Amino acid sequence: MTQTPTEPGLGPDPLAFDLVVIGGGSGGVRAARIAAQHGARVALVEEYRLGGTCVIRGCVPKKLMVYASRFAQEFAEAEGFGWSVGPTRFDWPTLKARRDQEVARLEGVYRSNLVGAGVTLFEGRAVMQDAHRVRLADGRLLQATTVLIATGARPEAGADIPGAELAIDSNGFFELEQLPRRVVVQGAGYIALELACLLRLLGAEVTVLVRGPRILRGFDDAMCAHLQQELLATGLQFAFGRELASLSRSPANAQATGAGDSALQLVLDNGQTLVADCVLRAVGRSPNTAGLGLEAVGVQLDAKGAVQVDAQSRSSVAHIYAVGDVTNRVNLTPMAIREGHAFADSVFGKQLRTVDHTLVPSAVFTTPEAAMVGLTEAQALIQYPQLDVYRSTFRPMKATLSGHGARVFMQLLVDRASDRVLGFQMVGPDSGELVQLVAVTLQLGATKAAFDATLAVHPTAAEELVTMRTPAVRHNF
Repeated sequence: MTQTPTEPGLGPDPLAFDLVVIGGGSGGVRAARIAAQHGARVALVEEYRLGGTCVIRGCVPKKLMVYASRFAQEFAEAEGFGWSVGPTRFDWPTLKARRDQEVARLEGVYRSNLVGAGVTLFEGRAVMQDAHRVRLADGRLLQATTVLIATGARPEAGADIPGAELAIDSNGFFELEQLPRRVVVQGAGYIALELACLLRLLGAEVTVLVRGPRILRGFDDAMCAHLQQELLATGLQFAFGRELASLSRSPANAQATGAGDSALQLVLDNGQTLVADCVLRAVGRSPNTAGLGLEAVGVQLDAKGAVQVDAQSRSSVAHIYAVGDVTNRVNLTPMAIREGHAFADSVFGKQLRTVDHTLVPSAVFTTPEAAMVGLTEAQALIQYPQLDVYRSTFRPMKATLSGHGARVFMQLLVDRASDRVLGFQMVGPDSGELVQLVAVTLQLGATKAAFDATLAVHPTAAEELVTMRTPAVRHNF
């Protein structure tokens, strides 16, 4: 539809709002809705789909696919419990259709909640025209008393190598029409490992290229070492200390991929060659600030492009705020939601709130899952030289009949001087569920004595938390 100068916002008088939110992901949506409930006139602009990375092409669709991938293991284990499981067949298009249907439903819920709260929605690209005006892709101007940047992050492309355009990123993963038979994943963060693991369990041959000597940089060393062994047992292959040097078509070794193209030939930095039907580069994410006009209006960005903010999420321009991954503080959906809510309460609800970024539970949805909250062992030793490490590995009860070789890992880090629990790490089924509850205890400042005094629930894996009595390691620095 062709816009005319008589349409609202196209002439000299822009549409006026108390708050304009740029970005319709988790943080932006929460901030817009709460601000509107506080009585503010709110506009939200989203150029793709409401829900952001988490809902549209991240946490939610990924977790649905993780569930799908685990049925293969469930079928195999069922026979040990007396079940006769006939031939099984997995159909990727069916899963994709069902997954996309659920994503569309959730997007509709987001839209309904915003409209119901009185938020005015605009679709398309938005840029800062000046410090108080936002220009939409169709030429309309929005006048804003306050602006919130909530544009999230985008996948990094990785090193510019020959044939880089032949690879996909984590966004492209959700567009695959078929399950590729052979996959190479570049990266060893949680996104790379989660996608690599689910592809492997669905039947693909998967090799993970790891630039460094270990997976999951920044997570606890012992936890990562255990998870790595568990992933190797699934048939996932790792190439440590390796990087991708080039990609090219390999018609001589053609294999059908999701798009029907020929296979790809990979050359690694040591000259080794691999052949794959799909190359997934998951080498990190960058704040999505390019082309928004932020620097021109005085908003300071750091070297990575993240909006620099204070404890109230305020940027260097007093009326411009930012929440979520675009600030590169703690890049998790629940944190973006909390930051957005605190912003709205503080600015429009007259309830000054700040967000604690220190005690952050997190989970990696590989199979098995890994989860942690609090400090890692290395981090704890910097502040607490008298550190007791309680560590246990054990065979889960289910495996006694199924015959599966998996082992659960649990670890508690305790400051000997105060007896306070500083951190918890786990690898095993339902780690993500358990870490949420442990996070509550750490938030309350729980001691090891409190864990010891808690009655065990038997038979469960979780009872190990309250029955570990002897430290595996006692540090004395």
